[in-house]
Amino acid sequence: MKDFTPVYIPVGVPTFHLESARDLFERSIKLLRTADPSFVVPGDMLLSVDAMNEYIRDLDPDLIVFQDLTFANAAYMSEVAGRFSCPILLWTLREPVIDGTRLRLNSLTGAYSAANAMRLSGRTDFEYVFGSPEESAVISKIEACIKAAGIRKEMQELRLATVGEPPQGFSFGRAHEDELKEVFGAGIVSVSVPEMISRARSYTDAECAEYMERSRELTAGLDKTPEKNLRDHARLYKAYSEYIKENGIGALASRCWPDYFTEYGTPVCAVLSMLNDDGTAAACEADVYGALSMWTGMKLSSSPVFFGDPVSLNEEENTLTFWHCGTAACSLARKDTGAVVGVHPNRKIGPAMDFGCEAFPEATIFRIGREPDGSYRFFILEGEALDKPKQFTGTSIVIKTTAPVREAVENSVLDGFEPHFAVMKGHHADTLKVLAKMLGAKAYIYQ
Repeated sequence: MKDFTPVYIPVGVPTFHLESARDLFERSIKLLRTADPSFVVPGDMLLSVDAMNEYIRDLDPDLIVFQDLTFANAAYMSEVAGRFSCPILLWTLREPVIDGTRLRLNSLTGAYSAANAMRLSGRTDFEYVFGSPEESAVISKIEACIKAAGIRKEMQELRLATVGEPPQGFSFGRAHEDELKEVFGAGIVSVSVPEMISRARSYTDAECAEYMERSRELTAGLDKTPEKNLRDHARLYKAYSEYIKENGIGALASRCWPDYFTEYGTPVCAVLSMLNDDGTAAACEADVYGALSMWTGMKLSSSPVFFGDPVSLNEEENTLTFWHCGTAACSLARKDTGAVVGVHPNRKIGPAMDFGCEAFPEATIFRIGREPDGSYRFFILEGEALDKPKQFTGTSIVIKTTAPVREAVENSVLDGFEPHFAVMKGHHADTLKVLAKMLGAKAYIYQ
């Protein structure tokens, strides 16, 4: 995959105040290069369509920051929008001086010309920001666009895997392969549960020793698990890990119940937990869009992501508790308990993770879902993860939401969102909103 390439296209005409334009050109480059040192920038302002075309002729951008340094007519943007399909951020500038004399830049009028050209060409996926290079809103928007465009590019190289099919009644997680490729650029491979079990059973204890050792390093109390289940866990951990390496998998959605209890005798819960710590987004109940949501969260937060159901609402604390049977990454566990190993809450077979998650000051709840017409949508809700002990058998995290929690729950239920969510570290609503637009998805922001 070629490196991420953001490109700065600063346009204008020579009949405005070029001293002011040049000052903003240099300040803009400083901001862009601070945000991403790989930004491609021209040696000088692009003050004609010919000059701009010469500059962009051999470029292959993943993000364009198109800036009207002065007023520029629609011909500039028509050329850019017709040549490139990558995301575009349109940036126009505040007038540097208002003193009753000359209009120095007239950049804002350029925004209307450029945006009108985009809309008439059928492009509605562009972003817009107004202001000077040092303004916080400008900096935030540029940073969000860079992050979102980078994730979009990585998605186009992403390979997801499904292990088995979703259980009955969980079809919301089933992959629509053609749509997944068309919208996100991601490919998908599939393997059956019996094949994965067969792989696991083919290994010797000696071949699985490193996976047993890794499991002990990550967890607390693993040795309380019966010996047979412990050995079978290590075999399954190796089987999944080897499949991931062989196929270049970045995210995985695995069937879990009833097969691993009835056919194998040991749950896959702890394996999925450790895969998340190993850098592969791993969701249970074969939820492909849940796995894609987790992968997105891992890219944004540079950390494993919690995956679970919303199970408990507390209006007094304004909190929403997320829980699942025991697949949370070990690194998310509270430091006072560590990643405790227990048994599956319903089947009473281990190993499955059994802990409360650590607190962190900023959290984002996220879900990539589908509308009834097959189009995609994003669930976005920010908050903080509280210092709470384990809420139920399994793994849990308690989020105090920035929005009124009852209202957010009621509205999202009425909006028909799926019951699985990713909880990531950090506040990422701005970037996710931009990413949704880049992908043609509708953003549901609960705030």
